[in-house]
Amino acid sequence: MKIFVCCSKHNYHKLHPIITFLEQSGHIVTPPNSYDKPFKEEEMKEVSAEAHAKWKADMMRLQDSKVTENDAILVMNFDKGEHKNYIGGATFLEIFRAFDARKKIFLYNPIPENIFTDELKGMQPKVINQDLTIVK
Repeated sequence: MKIFVCCSKHNYHKLHPIITFLEQSGHIVTPPNSYDKPFKEEEMKEVSAEAHAKWKADMMRLQDSKVTENDAILVMNFDKGEHKNYIGGATFLEIFRAFDARKKIFLYNPIPENIFTDELKGMQPKVINQDLTIVK
């Protein structure tokens, strides 16, 4: 299966063993946007508001193609600071795009309690509770 892995850029450092496991299990994995430069967004903010807005728009267009070109998305909703099972705005948009495109949606951890909780429940992702062998 072709899988787009997504999560908060603050947790990209946790992805390498997960991507390796998925690839060794026979999956083709697409990493998140800016995986090689997780804090590129901060650099763009320092350039100018306009440069940041353009960069952000480009990233959202890129995430759209990553979702549509894969069979599923795997949301690595690790904790971020005090936020348990964190899903931010960009990741939420990726989940919605997958839902809209009728792709499989996997969550590594349970649905978080946040402003998106009802919408996430409505999209009915499969919560794998950190068991990557379930991703099929």
